[in-house]
Amino acid sequence: QVQFEESGGGLVQAGGSLRLSCATFGPFFSIRTMGWYRQAPGKQRELVANITSGGDPNYVDSVKGRFTISRDNAKKTMYLEMNNLSPEDTAVYYCAPSELVVRGLFSNWGPGTQVTVSS
Repeated sequence: QVQFEESGGGLVQAGGSLRLSCATFGPFFSIRTMGWYRQAPGKQRELVANITSGGDPNYVDSVKGRFTISRDNAKKTMYLEMNNLSPEDTAVYYCAPSELVVRGLFSNWGPGTQVTVSS
């Protein structure tokens, strides 16, 4: 399966910002709807936002107005700009082709990138 590598996480204070990146060398990136997911300690992994191959974004309510998802198909890279972070955003963040995740056809999760927001 295709490999994805997340980066850009870190430790920030509440109200701060981070920009995550998701890179892949696999084929078909440009035609996939891609998603950012996160998993907080003791919780299930959840979808945060996704973006269609054409660049149309969708967000869960908890991050609307604070997070911005984008992609560069030429670079096979996806981004997540996170602003006004809160401790509730603390989690490991992953990227994956969301259309495959929804269908139960994806299991090759990358290492993720840790985001820690202090109060």
